Amino acid sequence: MAAAPVLSWEGLGLIQGSGWLFRDLDLAIAPGDRLALIGRNGAGKTTLLRLIAGQIEADTGIRSVRPGLAIVTLEQDPFFTGHASLMDFALDGKDAPPRHAVEAIAGQLGIDMSRPAESASGGERRRAALARALASGPELLLLDEPTNHLDLAAIDWLEGWLQRYTGAFIVISHDRTFLKRLTRATLWLDRGGLRRKEIGFGGYEAWMEQVYAEEARAAEKLDAKLKIEAHWLERGVTARRKRNQGRLEKLHELRAQRAAMLSPQGTAKLTLAADEVKTRAVITADKVTKRFGDRTIIRDFTLRIMRGDRIGLVGANGAGKTTLLKLLTGELPPDSGSVTLARTLSGVMIDQQRSLMQPEKRVRDVLAEGGDWVDVRGTRKHVQGYLKDFLFDPGLVDAKIGTLSGGERSRLLLAREFARLSNLLVLDEPTNDLDLETLDLLQEVIADYDGTVLIVSHDRDFLDRTVTVTLGLDGSGTVDIVAGGYEDWQKQRRAVQARKPAAAPADTASKPSPLPAASARRKLSYKDQRDYELLPARIEDIDAAIAHNEAALGDAGLYARDPARFASLTQALDKARDEKEAAELRWLELAELVEG
Repeated sequence: MAAAPVLSWEGLGLIQGSGWLFRDLDLAIAPGDRLALIGRNGAGKTTLLRLIAGQIEADTGIRSVRPGLAIVTLEQDPFFTGHASLMDFALDGKDAPPRHAVEAIAGQLGIDMSRPAESASGGERRRAALARALASGPELLLLDEPTNHLDLAAIDWLEGWLQRYTGAFIVISHDRTFLKRLTRATLWLDRGGLRRKEIGFGGYEAWMEQVYAEEARAAEKLDAKLKIEAHWLERGVTARRKRNQGRLEKLHELRAQRAAMLSPQGTAKLTLAADEVKTRAVITADKVTKRFGDRTIIRDFTLRIMRGDRIGLVGANGAGKTTLLKLLTGELPPDSGSVTLARTLSGVMIDQQRSLMQPEKRVRDVLAEGGDWVDVRGTRKHVQGYLKDFLFDPGLVDAKIGTLSGGERSRLLLAREFARLSNLLVLDEPTNDLDLETLDLLQEVIADYDGTVLIVSHDRDFLDRTVTVTLGLDGSGTVDIVAGGYEDWQKQRRAVQARKPAAAPADTASKPSPLPAASARRKLSYKDQRDYELLPARIEDIDAAIAHNEAALGDAGLYARDPARFASLTQALDKARDEKEAAELRWLELAELVEG
């Protein structure tokens, strides 16, 4: 028998402005649920979380909560004003967690809680908010963009914590990798309605396209022209995603070409003649080193960035990403070596502060200086048509910036900056506050951009879909240069670690170990060889089983009709996903041995 929900809403409705934000929503959260909450910016995702938490009142509906349920919310923008230090923030209020629990989580996150709250960075504030939330002993955890401002190490830590967590959670996030790894069911808030499907985020996009296709067919049968017109956005998003598949294929080709150029010089000649390389180079860094005090941030870095390159910079906070970015753009001089920029280089930088978005201005003021026309890289477009290109309702042209959500402001800033004539685009954490549809749009715009793009981001999936070269910083001063995205960088790091010899025991440290023969180093055992050959087929079989179970769980009435079968399928699905992850890791290890 399935466990009773820990929290539910029946007939939930909320009026916002002159109409309903959503109406007649039914929601049940079971113990151990791992839910992704998906929806466009402005759909009401954060508002729904606040209703679930009981922070605001609904206009209609009945909320039922298990007595004593500990509900903890990690807000997107926690309120730090009035707190002397990060620890003061964490311990404020009657529901504050114990100090020792906060200190334990903070120690694992690497955050000094004695830092003044006023001067703390966005990343430090986010970690302090995480320490407070996770130390509170939540049974239902509500997470609103938890990875914003976190570096890769902190995101990995949070993923590990949530994988071990036994309570229920609902997460809003634009980080596809984070959602795919952690969620087991999806709540989709769309046009005032809420759908649930017992699949993790990995199956969301296929489900979404299926729903839109069914609605479009129904609308056509009814010959309801107005209803069909209401789907312009959804159809556009679906078509955009399909176009992006073609762009991904092109991206892989560009990565292959770039890999040849990054290989030994003889290989590079097969791709471009030397004079063509020089002509296409827009930024050339030669043996660049930069120090701050006794610490070397960048050491002996050499790279030629070509016209049309999409360069991703990744690494932990403090590893040197911003320093390297400033070196490459000429904002900061190197201590030794040289950085040469093409004379024709004209750059646009989109930073994290969104400083151009003044609340009293109108959308028209930001895009068209109060007029009706926008100069989009030399071509005039009507401001309302240009808004539509960036997934806005054209009727928002006279709306005040202060009335837009954080994601809508970020999208508007992107629209403004991409309209300007430039051949170098610098994006510093561009994915913060963006919804998934806008991320798809951003990938499309970057792919079609004629110039060179430098991107600092912790969004792993976004980098995998966008960049041709990844610069990976580990804080030691060394910069890894990898043709490909974040996952390609991770594969290279794992391969390097696998090739490192194990540390010798203390009592034999002084005795050098003989190197094994080349044949012994390369030879796989019989079991290794069999696993290497058979695992790909096994992974395909597991994928088929996962798809079968997800399809069965997609039956909306299964839980009410046969709760025992629902529970059995859910357990089988979790087991299959774990088995697939283990099989993929095993095959990757063997593949690295074979390549080595």
